[in-house]
Amino acid sequence: MFKRILVAVDGSKTALHALDKAIELQQLTQAEIFLLCVFKHHSLFEASLSMVRPDNMQIPDQALTEYAKSVVEQAKAYATDREATCRGFVKGGRPSKTIIKFAKEKDVDLIVMGSHGTHTDVDGMILGSVSQRVAGRAHCPTLVV
Repeated sequence: MFKRILVAVDGSKTALHALDKAIELQQLTQAEIFLLCVFKHHSLFEASLSMVRPDNMQIPDQALTEYAKSVVEQAKAYATDREATCRGFVKGGRPSKTIIKFAKEKDVDLIVMGSHGTHTDVDGMILGSVSQRVAGRAHCPTLVV
């Protein structure tokens, strides 16, 4: 049925619900689970435009990478507590495009993700959510939880 399942995680409760579904499928199919946390890339120029300027300015991508790594580690621990195995990855870029590209690269045959993540802003309502974009453009089935 499924050999490789990609679960997009962002630290939200819906992402954990998606991981629960992927774990259920793993128990049925012995599929490999990939966890992916995508952070939006910010340039130093974008960071320099901030009104808040700390004394020791950290490159935004470094901070976001560390946060994304912690999200993946928490999801891995959550899966381990449920006797599931998975591999974690962190990527920078536009979330929907990055998820789709990663799924193709890893020859994933199912993407599982939450219906909405940690951000619920006006852009999400106007442009459509990441899960909607992924479901509409992915090369494989997408289960939105």
